[in-house]
Amino acid sequence: MAGRLSSVRAQTTVGATAVVAGALIVAGLAVVLLLRANLAGKTDLEAEVTARNVASQLASGARYGDLELPDAREHPVQVTDEDGRVLAASRGLEAISGTGSPDVRPAPPAAQRGDDDDDDDDDDLGPGEVSDDAPRLSDGRATVGGSSADYRFAAVEATTPRDETVIVHAGSDLSVTQDAVGTAARAMLVGLPLLLAVVAGVTWLVTGRALRPVEAVRAELAEITAAGDLFRRVPVPDSGDEIADLAATTNETLARLQDSAARQRGFVADASHELRSPIASLRTQLEVAAAHPELLDMDGLVEDVVRLQHLAADLLLLARIDAGERPPRETVALGTLVRDEVTHRAASGRVPPRSSIEADPAVTGVPRQLSRVVGNLLDNAGRHADQVVRLSLREEAGQAVIQVADDGPGVPPGDRDRIFQRFVRLDDARSRDEGGSGLGLAIARDLVVAHGGSITVGEAPEGGALFEVRLPVSGGAGGR
Repeated sequence: MAGRLSSVRAQTTVGATAVVAGALIVAGLAVVLLLRANLAGKTDLEAEVTARNVASQLASGARYGDLELPDAREHPVQVTDEDGRVLAASRGLEAISGTGSPDVRPAPPAAQRGDDDDDDDDDDLGPGEVSDDAPRLSDGRATVGGSSADYRFAAVEATTPRDETVIVHAGSDLSVTQDAVGTAARAMLVGLPLLLAVVAGVTWLVTGRALRPVEAVRAELAEITAAGDLFRRVPVPDSGDEIADLAATTNETLARLQDSAARQRGFVADASHELRSPIASLRTQLEVAAAHPELLDMDGLVEDVVRLQHLAADLLLLARIDAGERPPRETVALGTLVRDEVTHRAASGRVPPRSSIEADPAVTGVPRQLSRVVGNLLDNAGRHADQVVRLSLREEAGQAVIQVADDGPGVPPGDRDRIFQRFVRLDDARSRDEGGSGLGLAIARDLVVAHGGSITVGEAPEGGALFEVRLPVSGGAGGR
């Protein structure tokens, strides 16, 4: 199981790794972008501060040749007039681009410039002022000492005391920002696969450890299936989680299967034993008849055949019930059904039953199965009764209540549950012909339960057994 790509372990590992990868990629991009934005803001601020420092010197009357300019490699500075002519530049600055101003060239002395430059007025700034407006920012390149690099430039306007408008272009080196962002990106590119490998490995190990009890349960079930040994049980882990619940439920299922198999084996053994007697009797009578035809007992043969037929029909019915067969159901008038069964037993039974039908409740079920329930109870009462078999039918609290009583020996309290088991006879001294096969009450119980009802046995007023059947009435409180 551990090696299959379609296993739960593999799917969990792939899923967890994919989720972590997506989260890390998003987080990495956010970190890189935030770092870039932060460093870019710092670079813009440095360029603006440098430009405003130089502009402040010019506004205070400093001459172009006397300006205190920073190192050109870190902060290249170029001062131009409104026409773009370079008035001053950092020492060693050879060329500049991206600021909208021309390349650096020697600035003419102030005495050599024409007086017409003094006529340029700035509509917004007075003499000796620096603009408070946000600086114009741009990316460009500067060449210092033969080496070019990328810079972030800020342009600030100012006026000299002579009312000359100048524009100071100051740059801030972008290499620090680019190096920091590149380093962070490379670190993430290298670290991301390593982190994902760790996540995948840990997930694989943890999932394997979590699924180990499941594999143990599966392996044990496979061995139980192969050996057919329902006495074995799967191991239940001490984790107290869903896997432990699964193992416990599996053991409960195995226990029920074991009980069912045991009942099935007992049923087969009892059925074989019950069938052996009438078959042996038939064989004996036929062998005698073959040797001595004048001794053939036709009545005995017919009785044995009928008994064998009834037993086979009962076994087939129980097999169908155990298989979960559910014939189509319909609404049944229980009063009419009970009257028909009483009439039939009155004509053929040893003790004719007396009936008291107080209601005619309608129930949902299979008519022939409900008839079988009433008939089996009447047959059982007729075999054990001395003189009285009484049947009553009433409706009570949304249930149809059928009671069948007799004046026979009754059922001891300790046997009132056992008599509904298959092939159980309480009076072993009674002959099989009179005592039946021991399936009648078991069939009645199974059919009543299949119809959503219940059957119990108690003591009748006449001193014998009192069987009570309760079935839900159609549309009543207990209806299906």
